Parts: sequence; structure tokens; C-alpha cells
Amino acid sequence: MKNFVQAGSAITLDAPKAVQSGAGLMVGALFGVASGSALQGQPVTIATTGVYDLLKAGDALPVGAALYWNDAAGLVTTDDGAGSNPAIGHAVAGAAAGAATARVRLSI
Repeated sequence: MKNFVQAGSAITLDAPKAVQSGAGLMVGALFGVASGSALQGQPVTIATTGVYDLLKAGDALPVGAALYWNDAAGLVTTDDGAGSNPAIGHAVAGAAAGAATARVRLSI
């Protein structure tokens, strides 16, 4: 097909802020996981599909929980922040309240 550009599972764009490889990143309304580190304004490739271990807030996560991104804190949470935290996916493994990471299936 003549108008196909790419599969879209990885997108390269300019980082809106400094980001480390493996960290979640919001670019406008688009969420992804950085494939490499980049400074603000540098190109970075973000994965938009797949399952990733991401830093999380203190809440316990049951399998299947809807997950949101708190961009100010750079953490996954179960709190939608009264609509200010965008949905990014679901927990595919349970995590205790004290656990540092959540296993997230991106479904944006």
C-alpha cells in the first residue's frame, strides 16, 4: 500500500524533557517507553506497545488493574488524577504496595 509509513510500535520524536532508557515518557498525549536516553530536544525512540516494568507509585496493583501515568512524578499509578493522569495500560502481574515497579502492558 502506497501510504503505509511504519507499524507504529516504535516512534522517534524529540524528547520534551531529559529521559533515561527504559523510563516512561509523555510526548503531548502520546505515551511510550524510551528505548534509549536523550536530553531535552534530542531524538528519542519510544516503544508504544509491549509489556514493561515501570516505576510505580505506592499503591498495590492487582492483575488487570487499569493504570495511569503521573507525568509530574514519572510514575505508574491506579489514580486517574481526576482525569489529569492519562490511561496507559493494565497490570499484567500483581504488585504489593511497597514494590518499586509495575509490570505494564501498554494499551494506548
